Amino acid sequence: MTPTHDQVRRAPKVLLHDHLDGGLRPQTIIELAADCGHQLPDVGGEPTAPLTAESLGRWFAEAADSGSLVRYLETFDHTVAVMQTGPALTRVARECVEDLAADGVVYAEIRYAPEQHVGTGLTLEEVVAAVQEGFDQGVAATDGRIVVRQLLTAMRHQARSMEIAQLAVAWRDRGVAGFDIAGAEAGYPPTRHLDAFEYLQRENFHFTIHAGEAFGLPSIWQAIQWCGADRLGHGVRIIDDITVHDDGSVELGRLAAYVRDKRIPLEMCPWSNVQTGAAESIAEHPIGLLKKLRFRVTVNTDNRLMSQTSMTHEMWSLVEAFGYGLRDLEWFTVNAMKSAFLPFDERLALIQDHIKPAYAALREET
Repeated sequence: MTPTHDQVRRAPKVLLHDHLDGGLRPQTIIELAADCGHQLPDVGGEPTAPLTAESLGRWFAEAADSGSLVRYLETFDHTVAVMQTGPALTRVARECVEDLAADGVVYAEIRYAPEQHVGTGLTLEEVVAAVQEGFDQGVAATDGRIVVRQLLTAMRHQARSMEIAQLAVAWRDRGVAGFDIAGAEAGYPPTRHLDAFEYLQRENFHFTIHAGEAFGLPSIWQAIQWCGADRLGHGVRIIDDITVHDDGSVELGRLAAYVRDKRIPLEMCPWSNVQTGAAESIAEHPIGLLKKLRFRVTVNTDNRLMSQTSMTHEMWSLVEAFGYGLRDLEWFTVNAMKSAFLPFDERLALIQDHIKPAYAALREET
């Protein structure tokens, strides 16, 4: 049976792909910008009208949805600009946890690039410590209803990936669960950072790679076969290696078959993919076919502010587009929990003690 929106909201959720600098509260941006003297964008309207959280939030959504890469990237210029001090990072991290817990998220991995937050003199260590303090405060404020870990991201067009990888390993027992690279895929293949990935493998450390979002199969192939990625950030373009014939039969190419056979998790972000043009609409998003084919699909938010989304919004959109029921949403959630960069016993406990009982209780309501 089709769940209600309220049931989707109350269902436990697991989030593997969410950017800290893409999920700020608009009111927080306004206040932090005033503190540091950052000039926020002209959001239109009456010249004398004060900037409000509503109008700023609308500007972020419209800029990100404009189809202009320049305007899309400009949105991050403003969020990163107000995240350059320890107290600002701590506040943003704390509010992130509070917002996710309110949305029913029971486990989250939040990623960000420490190198983007040293503009006013913070060291990389101080950046990670400030974020961790915020996460700890958020978990405490929500009575431990959520488990949160950091993923440290290196920018693929920069040359600091080894430094960030070493930083991640140094913090592995203090809140950092993994490593990531992000940024423009075209022209910046993951193999540029092969030394960092080889180091992480030697350290028995987890990592994911943004691949198969804006660039195609070669990016996915390199991320897996050259770099050894545990998961694929987005991975939506794996659909390019799948052929649906006129008679309805489906043929997987060698790479797609390998990804499915190896159960490599796909960190899919439906609304973000629609926004960036990786999918035409939610109803046409490859997640529908990939789920039918039993790929290890997970559902994520990517940038909650820019996409005006949440885990509830993402899942409800899939319910509307594909007619999914609670068992389907549970399948996505268990997939994500199985794929988390958390020790096996802790993953199993969350699945058995929290996720499955909660979904069973929701089904009893219908």
